[in-house]
Amino acid sequence: MREWNTIRATAYGGAIGLAAAVFKSFAPWSDMQSGAIAKELIGATLAFALLCGVAAALRNFILRRLTRPEL
Repeated sequence: MREWNTIRATAYGGAIGLAAAVFKSFAPWSDMQSGAIAKELIGATLAFALLCGVAAALRNFILRRLTRPEL
């Protein structure tokens, strides 16, 4: 099995987080100021990017442990 590219996973996670935050900012019940919207956009982008990057790195680590040759 091939390893996952952690940089690509981090970038895709950031894009997903940004899209989720933008989608949430269009909610009609959202009474946030522009500064709060910017903080939410940045926070969601960083959180999803970190989550996806760590998940890819953990998957690669586990894959290396399971498929390493026996000594």
